[in-house]
Amino acid sequence: MPSVAEIRAFIGELTDVGTVAALQEAAAARLVELDAANRPVITPGRIGRITTTITPACLRRLTGTADDPNRTGSRFDFLLDEDSTDQLRRDPHNTRFIVPEGEKRFRLRKIPAPCIELTDIPADS
Repeated sequence: MPSVAEIRAFIGELTDVGTVAALQEAAAARLVELDAANRPVITPGRIGRITTTITPACLRRLTGTADDPNRTGSRFDFLLDEDSTDQLRRDPHNTRFIVPEGEKRFRLRKIPAPCIELTDIPADS
């Protein structure tokens, strides 16, 4: 396998825009493959936490269970546990989600998969 320096030198010598674009496309596809291989598998029933990268901020660090994915698996419904449901209900910064009194578990719709950090150990490991 050539070294990174050799690959950079090779790319630096290319003069055809189409060839460079094809290399860029291949590199981007490979990055997506590597990222997918390293990402934990989110399936309905897995327990997790919403990461600090999500907006609105009132959803950050809430915990619950991954539920139904969208068609592409890029977003999931997320069923909050009782503590997080109560936290969201009482958050003064929450102006978007109306959590009725007495509701024990609130369902958030379409949470991006990269914003879900799994905290349980999968059953098959």
